[in-house]
Amino acid sequence: MITKTSLVYVLLCLASFSAARHVNISVDASDVIGTLPPVARFFGADEPNQATYPDGESLIHDLGDLGPHQTYFRTHNLLTTCDPPDNIEPKRLKWGCTNAYTQDDSGNPIYNWTIIDKIFDTYLANNVKPYVQASFMPKALSTNPEPYTLYFDAESEYNQIYVGWSYPPTSWQKWGELIYRWAMHCVERYGKDEVESWYWEVWNEPNIPYWNGTQTQYFTLYDYAVSGILKALPSATVGGPEVAGGPDGDWLGLFLDHTINGQNNATGGKGAPLDFISFHAKGSPTYINATNSVPGHLQMNMSAELTNVKDAFAVISNYTTLNTLPVFIGEDDPDSCAACLSPEVGYRNGLIFPSYTAAVFTREIDLAMKYNINFTGALTWAFQFEDHPYFDNFRVLATNGIHKPILNIFRMFGKMQSKRLQTSSTGQYPLDSVVTGSIRGESDVGVLASADETGNTLAVMIWNYHDDGLPKQDAQVSFNVTSAFPGCSEADVTHYRIDQSHSNAYSTWLAMGSLQDPTKAQYAQLKAAGQLQMLYEPMSIKVEDGGFGLQFDLPIHATSLLILEGRQG
Repeated sequence: MITKTSLVYVLLCLASFSAARHVNISVDASDVIGTLPPVARFFGADEPNQATYPDGESLIHDLGDLGPHQTYFRTHNLLTTCDPPDNIEPKRLKWGCTNAYTQDDSGNPIYNWTIIDKIFDTYLANNVKPYVQASFMPKALSTNPEPYTLYFDAESEYNQIYVGWSYPPTSWQKWGELIYRWAMHCVERYGKDEVESWYWEVWNEPNIPYWNGTQTQYFTLYDYAVSGILKALPSATVGGPEVAGGPDGDWLGLFLDHTINGQNNATGGKGAPLDFISFHAKGSPTYINATNSVPGHLQMNMSAELTNVKDAFAVISNYTTLNTLPVFIGEDDPDSCAACLSPEVGYRNGLIFPSYTAAVFTREIDLAMKYNINFTGALTWAFQFEDHPYFDNFRVLATNGIHKPILNIFRMFGKMQSKRLQTSSTGQYPLDSVVTGSIRGESDVGVLASADETGNTLAVMIWNYHDDGLPKQDAQVSFNVTSAFPGCSEADVTHYRIDQSHSNAYSTWLAMGSLQDPTKAQYAQLKAAGQLQMLYEPMSIKVEDGGFGLQFDLPIHATSLLILEGRQG
């Protein structure tokens, strides 16, 4: 039955229905077009030690609860040396260290897994698995160790980060032995079955100065690292190369060539093991400057990110012996630097980030279908900075333990089902249009629909996205489902929403006056506002011949998730 609260909401929506852009959205529950890959369960950060601090560990726990699919976490700096060795400062931006490898005065290796263990223990205790990044270079192994430590603030020149950790090793054998010892330690500590469930990748963005070596040296680095991992655990899942999207477009193809036909620098054999393929894709937001007649505003660029994806998928699709492997977008974000600040990053606190993510992940799934790619993960490079001001415009999922709206889009993705359904929307941009031109005319009112294996539960995500960070027209959605719930006369409806007044701790914080010292009661209010919330109380609607409909408004940059469950009346 429709409750009084729900009825009032529906009547209000109907009363205003003619005032905004009308969009028809339909879902055919009988038309399964494929499996919906659970890509939105991967996260990462530059700062590995953050996960072991109170707010970081709390967020790791929340990521582990996104389910039902397994969450993974990828981080830089797992092999970085603390410099000096007793100077561990994990709260610095773009920095972390573990002292996993040092040497004695005679150059003999000293292995110390204490800090890495603490990091991985934190993940595993909270139902998160490592997506292990075998990098960066320990100081004692670096061919160019000075300077080694970096000090980065939000407005630093980005190029200053590429210091001693970014160089090739002084000894490939010592590098390979380090990775072997690390993998072997993980097997001994966590068990073969557990470590088999991890992903092991080598380095980060070797086609830009994250790797201050040649391409051939990277192939050698990969060969020795993979050889070490597989020596410790022959059944481990290994891959790469985590190339940055855009520059040096032949890098990915040449790496794939090496794994098939190149000479393995570690074993002397042909090719190199490869169990998954990874690359990065980033958007390119800009700030449109003010003129005498037009105020300046933020403008996102989804096309830049999707072009990275399209180009990489096109390369991978050409390799018939590899193109069925799992493919990860190992960093998949609207901009390129989580720890940087500028006018262009004004989208990070509010509603643009989640609605952008819903729209772009769906297009990436569409591109994977187009190129027949086994798209397995889209990794969001955003986590938590400890001891920073509230809502400080960094690309993070939470601030001082308060969840930003972006985290709720991942809660929505976590509720999607396994079978993708055919949909149509009169307000959704075609795939090719978004890839080439982003969203610059009317807003993109898009839909992603799914069903469970029984067909008795539908999960439908609908968003209203535009690149411009400006007020735009609401969408008035007529939502209709056909061929659903055979034998059922009713359906239970749960409607989740991310908008200005739901699932939005940022708008709540602004209404409090942008406090940096909230009271205990205010903090509790912010915590509650950061959770995924329903638009109205759950209700029941009639199903006739497998069909039913709903009407609701969807403000600009808002996202809805409808969970529909058939039942006998």
